[in-house]
Amino acid sequence: MTTKAEPQTAPAPSLATLAKTTAIVLAAAGLILMTIILPAEYGIDPLGAGERLGLTAIANPPVTIIEMPKSEGAPLAPTANGPIGEYPHEFKLDTFEVALGPYDYLEYKYSMEKGATMVYSWTASAGVHHDMHGEHPAVGGGEPEAESFDKKDRQEAAGSYTAPFTGIHGWFWENPGGDTIKIRLTTAGFYSGAIEIRSDRTRHPHTLHAPNVVRTGTVSAP
Repeated sequence: MTTKAEPQTAPAPSLATLAKTTAIVLAAAGLILMTIILPAEYGIDPLGAGERLGLTAIANPPVTIIEMPKSEGAPLAPTANGPIGEYPHEFKLDTFEVALGPYDYLEYKYSMEKGATMVYSWTASAGVHHDMHGEHPAVGGGEPEAESFDKKDRQEAAGSYTAPFTGIHGWFWENPGGDTIKIRLTTAGFYSGAIEIRSDRTRHPHTLHAPNVVRTGTVSAP
């Protein structure tokens, strides 16, 4: 009668063999980490192999910068880019203060291209007759044509404004009483300059060079 041979079991590796195998695996993993993963993922290249293999470029892709043409002489008109309106140069800040004499009036407006925007806030020490409007350029030597957008008695207002046409856009304030009224206007927007129109019909341009420039004036009845 033939007996079946017992299966032979492979001898367990010695501790020395296990330690050697583990060391080889860890060394291989460390080499892969330093030569491939770190250069490609984080741009870290301790051995210099990532640069030679072109892997550091993966972690630091080149940035293509697209700039709008910068020209101080270009009209401050927006170019639509989805919900963004891009302009050829930066916006300006302006603060204007005036003491409006009894029963006198003043206009203060900005030169704006069609579609250009600004934000504004103004306050008065008392209620004034008020008209926010735009003024079309005069044609053929005629009188400029004005178009009102907010005409009511106010003491303050804040908002945003988008010029519906190229021209000058801003405010008319009239003092309805016998006491001097102080008005302060602050704006930020894409305008090229400002003009002050007094009750004697004279026009005084303001060149806006730097932000946070405060101009003051006193207007009294003639």
